Amino acid sequence: MDDERTVNPQQSIDEAAFEATIRPRRLDEYVGQSNVKENLKVFIEAAKERKEPLDHVLLYGPPGLGKTTLAHILANELDVDIRATSGPALERSGDLAAILTNLEVRGVLFVDEIHRMNRIVEEVLYPAMEDYSIDLIIGKGPGARTVKLDLPHFTLIGATTRMGLLSSPFRDRFGVVCRLEFYTEEELTRIVRRSANILGVDLEPKAAGEIARRSRGTPRIANRLLRRARDFAQVEGDGIISLEVSRHTLERLEIDDRGFDNLDRLVLLAVIDKFGGGPVGIDTIAAAVGEERDTIEDICEPYLLQEGFLQRTPRGRLATEAAFRHLGRKPTGKGGSQKGLFE
Repeated sequence: MDDERTVNPQQSIDEAAFEATIRPRRLDEYVGQSNVKENLKVFIEAAKERKEPLDHVLLYGPPGLGKTTLAHILANELDVDIRATSGPALERSGDLAAILTNLEVRGVLFVDEIHRMNRIVEEVLYPAMEDYSIDLIIGKGPGARTVKLDLPHFTLIGATTRMGLLSSPFRDRFGVVCRLEFYTEEELTRIVRRSANILGVDLEPKAAGEIARRSRGTPRIANRLLRRARDFAQVEGDGIISLEVSRHTLERLEIDDRGFDNLDRLVLLAVIDKFGGGPVGIDTIAAAVGEERDTIEDICEPYLLQEGFLQRTPRGRLATEAAFRHLGRKPTGKGGSQKGLFE
């Protein structure tokens, strides 16, 4: 069910090529994340003036906010090549050694989902990040020997949605740590307009705002909704994405005014109707809606928490007063509303 959700911020297989075509190439083209951008500009300029590699960078935040895009932009700004891989793909230390030894001086290695990297490979990275060298064991048994390989000075850029899963020694080796935030409606509107211009789609200003408003603060979702609106405009309209077409698209996709889809509403309704507004454990909620715990924790909860519709407490999840009102329910006053928590 998770892969079928239009508002799932995870990248689907067929979206990789599409995102590559609309991806900004420079920091000045990158919309949003103002503080992160301004800081990175300083770090990049300083590294270029000293002719040194940029400090290792860790990008973290919810999926779909542009971590991969930002990694490629950093390589472009540094005028160096980038090698991209993912944590699960680096199964053996030899895999990592092959990539690192082929990097150019001051080149960039980008590792997506770095929290899923094998611990053995992670430990090989420690000396590579600090001393630009790695020790490899050649052979087995009594004849095994250690070979030290010098590496070109490089920059590691890691991206993760689960910062807490990285070990402390690993986190400490990143000189630059950037947290990406959800985007504002204004920023998403600019992103939608830019994407429509690249795709050659006729998009009315109000339609761009409507799509942005229901995109859960996530550019990937905004671009996905734009593509779906383009489909409806082409098949059922005159090819122009008007406000009416955008609203019709979102209604057909069952995405409401707050960007919630069926699963979001199911989670909130389970907490409110089945458990009196909470508190209720995440495993109980998952069982009640017939969904995996990880899906609810990683996909649903971040946005519901951000919007103030759900609260985490030591006793479990609580639906807030805003959730009751949004779903047309009357607050119970026994912990299901924000007010009730503090009385």
